[in-house]
Amino acid sequence: MKNDHIDMDRARAELLTVIKPHVPFDGWSEPSFRAAVADLGIDSGLARVICPRGAVDLAVAYHREGDALMLEKLTEADLSGMKFRDRIATAVRFRLEVSDPELVRRGAAVFALPHNAATGSKLVWETCDKIWRALGDQSEDYNWYSKRLTLSGVYSSTVLYWMGDTSDDHAKTWEFLDRRIEGVMQFEKVKSKLLKLPFATQILGTIRAPKPRDDMPGKEAR
Repeated sequence: MKNDHIDMDRARAELLTVIKPHVPFDGWSEPSFRAAVADLGIDSGLARVICPRGAVDLAVAYHREGDALMLEKLTEADLSGMKFRDRIATAVRFRLEVSDPELVRRGAAVFALPHNAATGSKLVWETCDKIWRALGDQSEDYNWYSKRLTLSGVYSSTVLYWMGDTSDDHAKTWEFLDRRIEGVMQFEKVKSKLLKLPFATQILGTIRAPKPRDDMPGKEAR
């Protein structure tokens, strides 16, 4: 196996495929990673080059795989007749529907650890940034931040509810999601009134969306 960019990506994808059956039993852990390396039959040293943090890097890859599948579903779906709030709900629903609750639950445990918390937060922000971009957001002012921050809260709370939902087809989760988005819409109405105040315009008018940089929110988490 050549150690170039394309082969590294393919090897990481192969490791992700073979680790998934181990995760429900051992989590995104060192034992799961070693089992995946053995299953794939690659050199353990090369595996560490591909995934320096072992299973944590594969948990990150799994999250991004879900983002990619969500974007595919959004591309294929006809959202033209929907209200914007329903488009957001659909995007979040798509994101959860392409995921395995147990793998996500195990990932949540990993990203809750102090040394992985920043990565977990960046991944959530990254997902929400992709949703907004897929839905056509072109904001360049403070709204760039507020939209992603608000959706991050909706997405995170919905994921937590979804992981424990045993209702048919996760019906209760989608009801919860609708309530959360309704709450956001009410907040937006209040915010729009506050923004008419002179001091708010002066302060918020100076805030701009970040320029493309590797270390800014919305970029891929490391």
